[in-house]
This record gives sequence, C-alpha cells and structure tokens, in this order.
Amino acid sequence: MRRAVKIILIGFSVTLLIIAQNSHAAEIEIREFPNNRVSADYQQLINELRCLVCQNQNLAASDADLASDLRDETYNMLISGKTVAEVKEFMVARYGEFVLYKPPFSPATWIIWIGPFVLLAFGLFIAVRITRNSANTSIPAPSAADEKRVNKLLDN
Repeated sequence: MRRAVKIILIGFSVTLLIIAQNSHAAEIEIREFPNNRVSADYQQLINELRCLVCQNQNLAASDADLASDLRDETYNMLISGKTVAEVKEFMVARYGEFVLYKPPFSPATWIIWIGPFVLLAFGLFIAVRITRNSANTSIPAPSAADEKRVNKLLDN
C-alpha cells in the first residue's frame, strides 16, 4: 500500500514539474500599437493565418520559430501602414493559399468547398439504391415439398 502511494506521489510531482517547466517556457510577446484599429487588425491576422510548421494551429497559438517570425512580419507590415488585405496578399504570394485558414472560393479550392457535399450526395444516392433494392426482393413461398421436409424435421 505504501509503495502505491509513493508511486502516485512521484507521478504527481513529475507531472507538476513538467507543467511548471512548460508554463515558464512560453514566451509572452508584448507589442505596442499606434491605435486600437491596428491592434485589432493584428489579432485578426494572427488568428486567421496558419502556422506553416504546425499546420493545425494559427499563428497566435503556435510556439514555432517560424510562427514567431510571421507574427513579427505581420506586426511590422501593419505598423508600416499595410492593410489586412495587403498583409494577406503578401502571405499568400509568399507561402500559398495554405497559409489561410479560410481559403477563398476559387477554381483551385472548389474541391475543398464542394467535395464534401458531393460525397454526401453520392453516399445518400447509394443508400437509397441499396434500401430500394432490398425492399423489392421478396422471399418466395415455400413449396409443398419444402413444407413436408420442414414438418418432418420438426417432428423428429
């Protein structure tokens, strides 16, 4: 019993140390903005642009070095007077539409936007066909010979 308590306490202590180490490792970026509009634009952009290293995090949530560089680039562009659209155009020109969490509806992204609906429609079509085909099949009535054989087996 004492050994189990010791193991639990050691595991709990190690977990606390890992959490404490990770919380100290996180960087806090302090940025000064000339006005609230630029600050709001910055927050909007770092939440809408994807980290190219993590691929499933936006720039705001990523701790990757590239994400930090992209946040710096975004900040510098906004401070120099660029608009949100101009920053997005720059990022797309440099990294491709993959950098955007919400890619625009264009011929290159039609399959992303329409593909799920086409697959859903195809799946529903197949499900309807299968259920209609199974509803149309009927079991033939047993013949007199079959009934005799069943009755004979049941009597045994």
